[in-house]
Amino acid sequence: MSSHTHNHHHDPAKMKAIVNRLSKAIGHLESVKRMVEDDKDCTEVLIQLAAVRSAINGCGKELLQEHISHCIVHAVQDGDEDAVKELNDAIDKFLKNS
Repeated sequence: MSSHTHNHHHDPAKMKAIVNRLSKAIGHLESVKRMVEDDKDCTEVLIQLAAVRSAINGCGKELLQEHISHCIVHAVQDGDEDAVKELNDAIDKFLKNS
């Protein structure tokens, strides 16, 4: 869990775009689930899973950019060194699973 607090605001348009992209990825994943339930071709399922993973990774990249632009900039200005450590830990976890 994060030890620093958000005392600033993210760009609402960017956050809405990230939420919209996540919603699309969720819908896409639901369709992949139906493909498996309907015993569709495994090759096609794997291709669609790769597309979902790519969409999620894209969301992660956008969220990371937003976090650096706002959270980390403010944390550094406030002398919050823990925020940078937490960011590095989050990046390690995100990249490990991508």
